[in-house]
Amino acid sequence: MNENFTTHDIEKKLVQDLINGSESAFCELYSIYKNRLVYFAQKFLKSKELAEDIFQDAFTALWHNRQFIDPESAFSAYLYTIMRNRVYNLLSSMEKEQRFKDVTLSKAIDSDNETEKSVHYNELEELLEKAYLTLTPQQNKVFQMSRKKLLSNKEIADELGISITTVQQHISTSLKTIRSFLSGYPDLYVSLVLLYLYL
Repeated sequence: MNENFTTHDIEKKLVQDLINGSESAFCELYSIYKNRLVYFAQKFLKSKELAEDIFQDAFTALWHNRQFIDPESAFSAYLYTIMRNRVYNLLSSMEKEQRFKDVTLSKAIDSDNETEKSVHYNELEELLEKAYLTLTPQQNKVFQMSRKKLLSNKEIADELGISITTVQQHISTSLKTIRSFLSGYPDLYVSLVLLYLYL
């Protein structure tokens, strides 16, 4: 019992040091939790490489948002929540990407030729990238974080140091700008790309 209390006490001190900006505390917590959190993510992702990427991303976010950590709350539960959310976001992103491919291949292409399908899909990807270039740098950053990283408006606001309202305005303006850009392309392309953006 005494050993468990001591371990808890040490971790609480490390968390407080982390909040105060201690890199050594960050590294120690990183080492303590790496194996168990990677294993946790790997159970869902079925890939150690993806699990390690998620872990790295989670601890990077932890460092940048350390001032928001509540030292009185269970740190392990906080970490598992971060990991769970990122695993869910990645799985959702992978499913979203697959749905976009399925819609593209089933509705945009009548041919069974795999090479032709690949060419058409790449054209849609390029069109989407061109649309992103019509945004301001800040709009593009916010939009990519929302649609590609699948971060919540609050996560984006915290990471960029802006208000949630500003994040919402950037996303709304970005969608209008992209829609305007796509108006110069065939209706099929417009509908497919917009479907992808709003999924």
